[in-house]
Amino acid sequence: MERIGIAASKIAKGNLFLYNVYVIVLSFLLSLLLFLLAGSAIFLGLWVIRLVIGPLIPSMSQKLWNVIFSFSLISLTFVVTSVSLVAVSKNIKFKK
Repeated sequence: MERIGIAASKIAKGNLFLYNVYVIVLSFLLSLLLFLLAGSAIFLGLWVIRLVIGPLIPSMSQKLWNVIFSFSLISLTFVVTSVSLVAVSKNIKFKK
């Protein structure tokens, strides 16, 4: 998380407003990367579980898998959002 501040300070070169903008932009990009990587891992994991369990338990419907997938992605959204908020709160500056 400190790396966001270091990168933002090197890009902004002393401008406080640009520093804060870059902190928010870099935090957003990091959150997007985390969400895409973790989301694809969750999706593939649930897909494999569905392929393995599907023939064993035929009573599990498509709606149930959609609920499980939605719950997983909503939980991931809360985690990624909290990481992003912590990163921004650690790196944002109001005065030099």
